[in-house]
Amino acid sequence: MPKRNADFACAVVIVGLLAGLAGLATTLLLRSVEHLTYHYTFGSLLQGVTASSPIRRAVGPVIGGAIAGLGWWILRSRVAVPPLAGTIAEGERVTLTPFGIDAALQIVAVGSGASLGREGAPRQLAAAFGDLGIGWLRRLSRRDREILLACAAGAGLAAVYSVPIGGALFASRVMLKTWQPKVLGTALISSSLAVAVSSVVTHERPVLDWPSPHVSLTLIGIALLLSPLTLAVGTGFNRLMNAAVGARIGRSWTLIPAIATIGALMGLCSQWLPDLPGNGKSVLTVSLDTNSTILSAAVILVLKPVLTGLYLRGGATGGLLTPALATGAAVGTVVTLIANSLTGMQMQVPAIALAGAAGVLAITQKAPLWAAMFVWELAKPPIWLHLVFFTSAFASDGLRRWLASRGGVRGKSRAAVP
Repeated sequence: MPKRNADFACAVVIVGLLAGLAGLATTLLLRSVEHLTYHYTFGSLLQGVTASSPIRRAVGPVIGGAIAGLGWWILRSRVAVPPLAGTIAEGERVTLTPFGIDAALQIVAVGSGASLGREGAPRQLAAAFGDLGIGWLRRLSRRDREILLACAAGAGLAAVYSVPIGGALFASRVMLKTWQPKVLGTALISSSLAVAVSSVVTHERPVLDWPSPHVSLTLIGIALLLSPLTLAVGTGFNRLMNAAVGARIGRSWTLIPAIATIGALMGLCSQWLPDLPGNGKSVLTVSLDTNSTILSAAVILVLKPVLTGLYLRGGATGGLLTPALATGAAVGTVVTLIANSLTGMQMQVPAIALAGAAGVLAITQKAPLWAAMFVWELAKPPIWLHLVFFTSAFASDGLRRWLASRGGVRGKSRAAVP
């Protein structure tokens, strides 16, 4: 037993460090693809898209989508790439070649403008690196290996967004659905190590304007009132994504024109809304901008999930966390701007936008604690906003559970899956 514990402790360090390397690799590749697609050197993707020419905005997503479609066609015609969570739960090997290539193609698609989350790629690559790194430790049990690879996936998420607690909770609550101290400890250590390694390139902090340093009971009340809307949007998001995944084109050559065509639609929309391309960070930035208009926020609220669903329907693979986050932020922005225009009040758009993001994310992943913590860690607002985000996430999830018990919402509806 002592030797097995020593092996497990060694494995925790290995998966944490390798997850950090996976985060580094995917972040550098993403930035390279973004800079190449929109021809910029410094700044965010939003700044790059805004400054790029109309031709680049239109053509970039088409070329990137065609390249990713070609890669997926070649990959899937030779080997299956099963869902990561199922592979880990069933004790199968997370082999580096298929999962690594699939992760790289996801980054190519997202970097060239696809409306998909970037977090799926580092999770896959981190788990594949972790599987390879702990393969020589023969005394690990199947359960040990499941814990380690799930924590590696969570650490990959933590590495690219610099969210160690969010990554740990994702591994324990979303992937493994447990509060076991062994799992929590493993997840926290591996995610912290991954964030430390990837901080070489992910040390950027969002610059957000928070009007008041004090907690407001009004904000908590608004978060409660927002819960029916975030429940409806989150449920709709889940159903749209699951329907898109279930009907998508699989392994044929039509992946190439399908994803390229959706890229053309993205390029067309980006002529007027430069925040639409990419995983959703640009939408979040615009949603937190007090200069947003009701019309632009409402259009983003509709187009972001629709474009994400279209990419999935076309056969693309990618994460869904940040598209759901961006959709929720748009909900909060629309509600706040409408309320401000009708009442003459000056309610805080950034706080309510992130409350909407936490509420929708709690519904799409059925993990309110993780959703609230992830949103707070991602934006780094004042500490008191924890109360607002927790209120929004748990109120939305509580309302979902209550309606499910009364037959209003199907209790067995699935969380959104890539």
